[in-house]
Amino acid sequence: MPPIRTILQGAAGRDFHNFNMIYRDNPAYEVVAFTATQIPDIAGRKYPTELAGKLYPKGIPIFPEDELLQLIAALKVEEVVFSYSDVPYEYVMHWASRVTAMGASFRFLGGAPTMLKSKKPVIAIGAVRTGAGKSQTTRKVAELLRAAGKRVVAVRHPMPYGDLAAQAVQRFASLKDLEKHHCTIEEMEEYEPHIVAGSVVYAGVDYEAILCQAEKEADVVLWDGGNNDLPFFRPDYYIVVADPHRAGDELRYYPGETNLLLADAVVINKIDTAFPEDVDDVREAVYSRNPDAVIIEAASPIHVEEPDIIRGKRALVIEDGPTLTHGEMEYGAGVVAATKYGAAELIDPRPFAVGTIQETFEKYPDIGELLPAMGYGQRQMKDLAATIEKAKPEVVVIGTPIDLRRVISIKAPTVRVTYELQEIGKPDLSDVLAPFLKKARKPAKKKS
Repeated sequence: MPPIRTILQGAAGRDFHNFNMIYRDNPAYEVVAFTATQIPDIAGRKYPTELAGKLYPKGIPIFPEDELLQLIAALKVEEVVFSYSDVPYEYVMHWASRVTAMGASFRFLGGAPTMLKSKKPVIAIGAVRTGAGKSQTTRKVAELLRAAGKRVVAVRHPMPYGDLAAQAVQRFASLKDLEKHHCTIEEMEEYEPHIVAGSVVYAGVDYEAILCQAEKEADVVLWDGGNNDLPFFRPDYYIVVADPHRAGDELRYYPGETNLLLADAVVINKIDTAFPEDVDDVREAVYSRNPDAVIIEAASPIHVEEPDIIRGKRALVIEDGPTLTHGEMEYGAGVVAATKYGAAELIDPRPFAVGTIQETFEKYPDIGELLPAMGYGQRQMKDLAATIEKAKPEVVVIGTPIDLRRVISIKAPTVRVTYELQEIGKPDLSDVLAPFLKKARKPAKKKS
């Protein structure tokens, strides 16, 4: 039988991992292309020979997703494998309809075949949607493990925005490593909090090679998920975060519902700012879909440095980019802080948007009166700085996971907003993770 001509429909993450796990060195398939969306500046490149394997000596081209149907016809594609996350079911099925109308099969890969088995215990953190609160949950779990004397290595879902071959395996143990690997804002937002807290972080493209290295220095491997994707490592315990600000999304976004079904524990976050009826709806969704899951309720209270600077000022609020774009959140911690501490006005940044930031607003018109901290590359970082300066704010409220002032110049007065996970009542994370927190017993001395 000739190999099945295949396209991986992706977004520079799950698609690369699916290829490495199922298609690399597999003569039953010929992957003729990847497509890319969500992340800027991925299309037009190649999945490099060094990662693609012996069957692809010229690498594999990456095309924009909007060319998928033309590619099916031009390249005689027989199968399209959907390989990215945080998209509504309707969106996925529209693609399925278009692809099958072109005569190709439309496929998903199961979770188990794409999960690597570790020699060390794996605790995984996932979510039902982007922006639900994975990062603060992951930080809390890492804190508990370190307090129990465990060596924690966090492995982050891929963020391969640079040279893919050079990024195959990346290790971050200090802030200097962020500069060494030329990290974007998006990468720093995920890696820096772990590094500052004392955890080593791995990320990259080849997760089998990453796991082999991480296991050498870990007592526990902590999978730090991206979007609402499934873990790349088989979890010994899986914690999934749900967001009552988007109640119902846990049952209508791919693959968030799969995460809900797989969860050992579900953290219902942000209960301090959500409507009680929305919290109840999420709780009922967990009960109905996964009654064996432990439910942990939590809040994400904000901390604002020098909040008096905000009062009475025209404030430009900057929030985490992916949470606002494909995460579809209408506001974040920065807006909460600006409103709570009496900003006279929230500046609408859209009239002042420059270059790639303007393109982001055009692609995601519902973002509203706040600025997404898009930082997938140097061009976006420069455009972000130019947009801030052009808006002429009296104060800039920074609600991003890292301190933007460290990576871009902001001339106006600034206030940073941070947030950590606060568990409410029992059970909590210490309870559900008790088996992993036990201190190793010292071997008994032999009697002479």
